[in-house]
Amino acid sequence: MAGQGAQTAPRGGGQGTVVPLDGWAVAVTREEGRWRAVSMDRTALADLSSAITALRALRSTGAVIGLLDVDDEFFVLVRPVPGGVSLLLSDAVAALDYDVAADVLDLLRLDVPEEDEVDDDPWPEGDLGMLADLGVPADELAVLVDEIDLYPDEQLTAIARRCGFAEELARIVETAPAS
Repeated sequence: MAGQGAQTAPRGGGQGTVVPLDGWAVAVTREEGRWRAVSMDRTALADLSSAITALRALRSTGAVIGLLDVDDEFFVLVRPVPGGVSLLLSDAVAALDYDVAADVLDLLRLDVPEEDEVDDDPWPEGDLGMLADLGVPADELAVLVDEIDLYPDEQLTAIARRCGFAEELARIVETAPAS
């Protein structure tokens, strides 16, 4: 899938250090039974606040979901809900290296894992039930997130297929400018 880049200072990096991120950020909305997908600004890959603000600006009477494939390493699902935001980070260990992942843990009121306490196995953090009303129950989402043989874009595509917006997602991701 085509990617779009973003710039971010890596966690633990020096002041002013900037590295490009590959990946994509897509917002999907459901209005009157139909899904619509739009590309989000590339800053959403590095700045969770930008992603949340962009999703809230979409104003939909139906579901609004942000899908972030960050650097082909992990994904973040963002869903504005009344009084807050529902989040799912596919790999909590990513918070050691990526500010956006650390921001997810911060909003979830969880500590970034200590490097010496982490084994090589990723684990998700957040609301595994956030898509239950869209046809993906928590246990099924957990299975998709735990499928470490899939890349994050493949996991997000499987999630989109279960929710019913895989075609819309593919159309946006395939036409996104390369980073």
